[in-house]
Formats: sequence, structure tokens, C-alpha cells
Amino acid sequence: MKLLGEWFGGLARGDAGRSWISGAEVTPAVVQAVGVSLLLMAAALVVAALTATAVCARTLWLGARRRLDERRGGGSAAAMLAALPEFLTASVLAVVVGVHLGWLPALGWYGPRWTVLPALALGLPAGALLGRMLDDLLPGAFAEPWALAAAARGIPGRATARQAVRRCIPGLLPNIGLFVVGLTGGAVTVEQIFDIPGLGRTTLQAAVAQDLPVLQAGAFALVLLAALAGALARLTARLLIGPALRDGALHSLHRPRPPAPRRTPLLYGTVLLAVIALGLTRDPLALDTGSRLQPPSWSHPLGTDALGRDLLARIGHGAFTTLSLAVAISAGALLAGALLGLLPRLSAPLVDTVNAVPAVLAGLLVAGIAGSGAATPALAVAAVAWVPLAAHTTALLEQERATTHITATKGLGAGEPYLLRRELLPAVLPPVARHALLRLPGVALALTSLGFLGLGAQPPDPEWGLLLAENQPYAERAPWSVLAPAAALALLGALAVTAAGGVRWPCPFTRVVRKPQPAVAPTVGETA
Repeated sequence: MKLLGEWFGGLARGDAGRSWISGAEVTPAVVQAVGVSLLLMAAALVVAALTATAVCARTLWLGARRRLDERRGGGSAAAMLAALPEFLTASVLAVVVGVHLGWLPALGWYGPRWTVLPALALGLPAGALLGRMLDDLLPGAFAEPWALAAAARGIPGRATARQAVRRCIPGLLPNIGLFVVGLTGGAVTVEQIFDIPGLGRTTLQAAVAQDLPVLQAGAFALVLLAALAGALARLTARLLIGPALRDGALHSLHRPRPPAPRRTPLLYGTVLLAVIALGLTRDPLALDTGSRLQPPSWSHPLGTDALGRDLLARIGHGAFTTLSLAVAISAGALLAGALLGLLPRLSAPLVDTVNAVPAVLAGLLVAGIAGSGAATPALAVAAVAWVPLAAHTTALLEQERATTHITATKGLGAGEPYLLRRELLPAVLPPVARHALLRLPGVALALTSLGFLGLGAQPPDPEWGLLLAENQPYAERAPWSVLAPAAALALLGALAVTAAGGVRWPCPFTRVVRKPQPAVAPTVGETA
């Protein structure tokens, strides 16, 4: 404690100590890394905003023309984009755009042209996920009385769509703040692939090398950034809907959802299960050195890896490790996030603190305590996966409490248990559950990212992240070796998003009200 107090005392003077490895002052290096990460984050946010706009374009177009009831499902392309691993997207962009086509530089950090490819690798998946979350809220905004009045008065649909987006933004601001931190401290794999001296890479290298002064300064910068992002998100939400929150004048964005199409998720689920079932019939450890890096064929439908092992077999046998962990962690994160989100005074400080720890650094901490192994990624991801769901729950709960029908129900004498059971939970839990399903591929990606960095399962385990890591050096020569596990992840993302559209509140507490039967006059001989 004494050493930590001395370190904070020096930090107040701008002195974070000297590196134990290089002997150089820590402050200039960390400040430079923060500047690089902030620039990369700003470029990635621009890409994410454009991607989210493209994802919501159809809903905005239909809502502006009062034809939103024609909307049916969709979003599979966005789901697949959000489910692609950032390190795989970065590698493909670096090899194809940077090396083969030579359009943009693939390595280094020397100017604006060097920011394009890493910004695309970070912004495309983040924008696809944000776009799906915004698309889930827009129908409720278009159904509010102000939107109906605008249509009746002949106000242009473009203005109505713009106001609908503005109405939905406050519910997403906490998660946008989380994305800001994730695009800085969590961009470790992208920074490594493109050789970018950002904050995430600097902190990770310090953790690996046990360079405590640099690690302390990097972690403190991440915590400070998380606190600033959270405060800015809350301030922006207050500026947008603060008076309505104070006066209880909001309208609920919760609306009964039409039945979701079942064919699309059934199709994706059937394909994914078929791939896994076929893979389970094969030996994932059988070596055939004469068939190394073979393209897809009848004998090897998805090709072989660098040791001649069948990729279909390895994907099938690795599915249990990857999918079971992802589903279990997502379910636990939904439960913890919903419960903590209902207690904002308790969860708000935890959200700001835990959000400052990317899954990669959490994996290093767990590995340092419990050692590397198959359980390391699960513990690390579970420690941080609940944060966006808790932030989403808190934001929706705050808005729902400020709605006019809640105020009216309170005026009629309803107590807090009744409001929570009959009004608040039916409005908050369905979108949070859909959000958890949207996060399912992200949880799988976090697990694969830790496996890609060598913090999870070890060879010859066929875990999907390890498959990507093993075959990454051969992506240019044998692209099917990385495209096969990436396609499995994309199928998982499409399945999760299309299935999320069918999540609705089951209304288990709703009582069946029977219509009173008309009185029948007694017949002759009956007694009254």
C-alpha cells in the first residue's frame, strides 16, 4: 500500500515512474499510446456510425413512410459481420488490401492513411452490433404519439426518422460509452496485427513482461477513460431527455412485437448443426502429412490444416468447447446484468470500473492467478460480459420509470412490486434478452480472441479460437483454413440475431379475465 501511495503521489506530479524493462520514463510513453488509441477510436467510431446507419436504413425508410408493419426479420448480413473476429477481419484487410492490392499501408502508424484499415477492422463489427440494437428500438419510437402526429400534419418523413433516431439514442448511450473503451483498451489484437503502438498493446506487453510501472499507468489510463466515457454518456442522455425524465413525460418504447419468421433461424440452425454433426463422425486428431493444406474436396469437405487434419472434424469437435461456454456465459451474463441493472446505485460504479478491463487483460489476470488452460477464457469473459447488459437494463429502466403510464399507475395506488412485475420487467427484459442474444457471437469472439493469443486451450484441442490462431499464418496460401472456423462463427451470429427477433415477454403473471355472462331469467319451476 505504501508503494502504491507513493506511485499515486508521483502520478499527481506527472511522474509515473520508470519502466523496469527499458528504464525510460513511463508517462511520455503512456501519453503517446493514449493519443494513438484515441485517434484510432475516433476513426473506428466514424466507421461504426456509418455501418449502423446502413444496418438501420431499411427500418428508417419504412418508418418514415408509415409502412413499418411490412418489416420482416432481416439483419443476417449485419449479424455475420458482427460475428467475424476482429483479428481475422484485420488480417484479411492487411493481406488483401494492403499487400496484394497495395491500396493502403498494412503496417505501422505514420499518418492518416495508416488508420483506415485498422479503423475498418474495429468499426465494422461494432457498428453492426450497434445498428442491430438501434433497429430494435426504432419501431417503438415510430409508434409514439409525436410520430403519429407528425405524419398526420404532413411533416417530411426524413425529419420524423431523424427525431426517431434521436429518441432512441439515450437508451444506447451507455453501450456506446462501453464501445469507446472497447475500441481503445480492447483493440489489442488489431493493434498487434497492424503494429500500432496503442494503449491496449502497450498495456498487454507490460503485463506479459511484468513491467509493473507501465502496467499500472496503462490500467489507470483505462479506468480514467472508462469513467470519462460513462460520465459523458450520462450527461448526453440528460441533455437529450433530461426534462422528460424529470417530469415523467416519456412514452414507452416497448411495443408488442409481431411474430418473428421462424424459417430463417431454423435454416441457420440446421446448417450449423449439420456441420457439427458431420464433424463429430470424423477424427479431429488424425494426421495425414501427405494432405497438408488441401482445398475442400469430397474426402475433406472443408479442407485440411497445416498438419493434414480434417477441418470439418476439428470444427465439429471444437463446437462443444466454444458454443457451450459461449451459451453458458451469455446466460449467466444476462442474469447478472439484469439483476445488477435493476440496482443502478450498486451497479453504476461497478460498470465504470469493470468496463476499464478488456477481456484480454482479464485473461492475463486470470492466467496469472489460476494459470493458462481451457477455463481461463471462460473466467475472464464471464467477469466482463455482464457489463453491457447491466448498462442497457439501467438505461431502459430509467426511461420506463419516467413514462406517463407509470406515473398514472402510481397515481392509482400501485406499489413498487406491482410496477416491477406488471409494467417495468415486461418492458425492459425483452430488449435486454435480445441484446444478450446479439452478444452471444461477441462472447464466442472474446473466447476465440483469448485462444488466438494463447491464453486458452492448448494444442491439439480443436477450440475455434485455437483453430484460427493455428491457421492464421497460412491464410494467404490456404484461405479455407481460416474461413471455415470464421464461417462457423458467422453462422452462429446469424442464428443468434434472427432468433433474437422472436424474444417476447411471455406474460406469466397476466390473469385471464372472463367476460361476465348475461343474466338469464329463471325458468318456470326454478327457485330464485
